[in-house]
Amino acid sequence: RLANAATPLWRLPYQEQLQVKYESQRKILQTLTWRLEELGVDVQKPGELCCLLRPVVPSPIINGYRNKSTFSVNRGPDGNPKTVGLYVGTGRANNIVCVRADHVKNVPLKHKQVAQCYEEFIRRSPLDSCILFHKGGHWRELVVRTTSHGHTMAIITFHPQELGQEALSTQKALLKEFFTCGPGAVCALTSLYFQESTMTRCSHEQSPFQLLYGEPHIFEDVLGLKFRISPDAFFQVNTSGAEVLYQAVGELSQAAGDTTLLDVCCGTGTIGLSLACHVSKVIGIELVEKAIEDARWNATYNGISNCEFHSGKAEAVLPQLLSSWEDARPLVAVVNPSRAGIHYRVVRAIRNCRAIRRLLYISCKPEGEALRNFLELCCPPDPGKKLVGEPFAPVLAMPFDLFPHTVHCELVLLFAR
Repeated sequence: RLANAATPLWRLPYQEQLQVKYESQRKILQTLTWRLEELGVDVQKPGELCCLLRPVVPSPIINGYRNKSTFSVNRGPDGNPKTVGLYVGTGRANNIVCVRADHVKNVPLKHKQVAQCYEEFIRRSPLDSCILFHKGGHWRELVVRTTSHGHTMAIITFHPQELGQEALSTQKALLKEFFTCGPGAVCALTSLYFQESTMTRCSHEQSPFQLLYGEPHIFEDVLGLKFRISPDAFFQVNTSGAEVLYQAVGELSQAAGDTTLLDVCCGTGTIGLSLACHVSKVIGIELVEKAIEDARWNATYNGISNCEFHSGKAEAVLPQLLSSWEDARPLVAVVNPSRAGIHYRVVRAIRNCRAIRRLLYISCKPEGEALRNFLELCCPPDPGKKLVGEPFAPVLAMPFDLFPHTVHCELVLLFAR
């Protein structure tokens, strides 16, 4: 059941999985085409779509490709509230159980091993697991991050409830001992983090990640560059798939020596830094402050001096940056947002900046909020909405399978004007 929930395509031969994804991307483009026609946009129609759709680019690695996994703590099928795994069921049907991830194809063995050890640790602990915040309990989810260097980072989330500092220190000491000298030592962790958190998702600023053992960062190689990764920094979950994606982004951007590359939602700077040698300048913007620290470190470590990184919300940073843009040289934008898409103010700033002629939108959920962004980028000028810039038009759609066995796909849409 878990394999069906987490990786619903796992039974299909890989070529068939790619075909399923191609059809779903085609439907998304079909919807975009219809919506653009409704807005009165004259759509060029190769095969009834607003732009050419390329076949899905396969992932170089199909099994165990994830470099990051999040494991929940909840009741297992046997009723044990200290089960570490992935959810099956829905809140609406009130039938959620937590099932070990042993048989899930996209999770590497190392992640499963750390999850099993964490389960052993919390089952030995006299403290309860925290399933519902208001009902008490402490042990919460586990995040495991790994790299091709053999680095393994584990991040354990803990609800402090009413515990004092001394009791917290005891738990941290027990956790460190278990993973360094106890049964958990088999995981050979390079970093062990602990986060006290009273909410579902907590940033470092809201509640700092506390390093209990090992190195503060793990390191990964992408396209010949070395990248440093903090506990909460965004990094594509499929490293080899991301390399293929970034190479294609470089080609599609047509960024030449006189170009400035604008990298919006840049994470640890992977896209901008991998293309820095082809352009005159890279400007990266990212919300997560630790990721920007990583991006700056990555630039320095790799000897790249033509990049600048800004920390803050894109909707606050970008309009300010572009409103005073005087540079006559070409400006190419790459946006790689979360599922929530980009803020309307970001779309407006891009549209109203004449220097941007090409835009690459990388979306992990193109049927969601990203679709709204596509329409805002391409709709006729609307002075009421302060969208006065010339509209973009979709030129090419390239799907990348960064998530084999799942229904998800990364779509790169090239817009130009």
